[in-house]
Amino acid sequence: MKEQDYDQLLQIKTCGDQKGFNTSFHYHRYESTPYHALEILFKQYELKSSDRLVDFGCGKGRLNFFANDCFHVSVVGIEMNREYYEEAIKNRDSYLKKYKNRKEDIHFHCCLAEDYNIDPKDNCFYFFNPFSIQIFMKVINNILRSVEEVERNIDLILYYPSEEYIYFLENKTAFEMREEILLPQSFHNANERFLIYRYSEGE
Repeated sequence: MKEQDYDQLLQIKTCGDQKGFNTSFHYHRYESTPYHALEILFKQYELKSSDRLVDFGCGKGRLNFFANDCFHVSVVGIEMNREYYEEAIKNRDSYLKKYKNRKEDIHFHCCLAEDYNIDPKDNCFYFFNPFSIQIFMKVINNILRSVEEVERNIDLILYYPSEEYIYFLENKTAFEMREEILLPQSFHNANERFLIYRYSEGE
């Protein structure tokens, strides 16, 4: 299916170019994860209904709605851009016309990623290279502090992972890479892949 077809199926609007750049070099230009990539990811990586997925730099909420549609999982979108956040809220309202009983499962917050207060129920976090390594480190440390308060397994999903992200996780944290999911076109671009990192309770 085309990108627009997926949007129509979910009754949302996430297609089109994302214009403009952030004034801070710490925050990267927003771009939606392609639907075909999400299909491949979630065929190999399944979420449980008890999971709660957080997307940092969620934009208009594509990943959130796709994951909720696939797994009926609770989802949280963190977006610093007020315009994208408002588009995500519009998409939620439209999506809930189709799934009226899922209102409590879909949440969006307009704030900086490092200012988001990690919920004890949050256990899966998605990153499409949304910000600099400095911000990434702050967010990961927030997650680990939350784990100290409420022990649980944590998964990180990285799309187009930067070498800096990988180095930090593997050398400065207790996260371990559990899976690499390649996309069909990854032979053109080695970065076009998903990496799944896990922090296991008690390790």
